[in-house]
Amino acid sequence: MKIAIASGKGGTGKTTLAVNLASFIQNILPKQNEEVVLIDLDVEEPNAGLFISGELIHKEEQFRLVPQWIEGKCTFCDKCQSLCQFNAIAQLPKTLLIYPELCHSCFACSELCPEQALPMVNRKIGILNHYNVHYDFASQSDFSFIESILQIGEPSAVPLIKKTKEYTRDAFHINCIKIFDCPPGTSCPVIEAVKDADFTILVTEPTPFGLHDLKLAVETMKKLDKRFGVVINRDGIGNEGVEEYCSNENIQILAKIPNDKKIAEQYSRGELIYKKSNEFRLQLEAIQNYINTVLSFCSPG
Repeated sequence: MKIAIASGKGGTGKTTLAVNLASFIQNILPKQNEEVVLIDLDVEEPNAGLFISGELIHKEEQFRLVPQWIEGKCTFCDKCQSLCQFNAIAQLPKTLLIYPELCHSCFACSELCPEQALPMVNRKIGILNHYNVHYDFASQSDFSFIESILQIGEPSAVPLIKKTKEYTRDAFHINCIKIFDCPPGTSCPVIEAVKDADFTILVTEPTPFGLHDLKLAVETMKKLDKRFGVVINRDGIGNEGVEEYCSNENIQILAKIPNDKKIAEQYSRGELIYKKSNEFRLQLEAIQNYINTVLSFCSPG
């Protein structure tokens, strides 16, 4: 099963919830073959690793394919430039310019070049790290953590997010529980991160800014036809606008995490909050129980 944790804006507590929920669910799983995998898909600014100490068991560079011009084969027929819908190729009188940052790896120029002058080659887009984390209070299955880090200068996070999800699909048992810590916002990286999730948790805060961006995130989920619920973080700092909106739209509020100084202190130390905060743990239980009524933890993922 795949649970995506997203938000309409950054700074709402998405990563805090993702890390604690992953550890909490792993802790309560029956001692069988189930496993929780936390995947940080916010590849431009991955920070779930700040709260997790684990053993690095696998590291690999990630690539995507872009065309490479072979000058000696090119006849300057202009077919590649006219075919490219992303303006990644520019033909000049005596040379061909390729802009890999604009390329979407669609293979059209390479496959349809009559002279085969544009073979596709690897371009590094980032690094993937796979950690094994084992807490002494966890169940028999280890806690797995995957993060990917986008190469500096790469303009799009989508290809690396897609590669990261492909790795987790191949590396783990089909019945494992995957928790995606998604990028903030509603742009293309978020769409790629949540598009195949079984359930999405939208984290917001009870402020006018939080409500504005929550509405954008909700509309995105509806367009994608995704099942979702809302978690209100820092409950008590703002107004009732978020709760009124969710009530009017028949959106389930899964939990309300209080604006508690002790929780903030634990967060600042990089600690797992639910281990020391009973209130936070109760909110995680409410989230887990709701999802468990909507989906089965044993469904294929």
